[in-house]
Amino acid sequence: MPIFEFECTKCARKFEYLVRSSGDKPECPKCANTKLKKLISGFAFTSKDGSGATTASSAGCSGCSGGDCSSCRH
Repeated sequence: MPIFEFECTKCARKFEYLVRSSGDKPECPKCANTKLKKLISGFAFTSKDGSGATTASSAGCSGCSGGDCSSCRH
């Protein structure tokens, strides 16, 4: 059962949805719209010292220099 990220085409709300079967149809939790855009998710990992999870893009991305922009999702 994978978890997917979606963005609502009506209200722009981003949310995660656990897909339980191939017939599952997610809807926006804010406005109940079913026209959604599936987002590409980054992966997460925990550091060896156990200091917590961090994302693969935490060092920045090609869209900015310091990892502080909307495309990096910080």
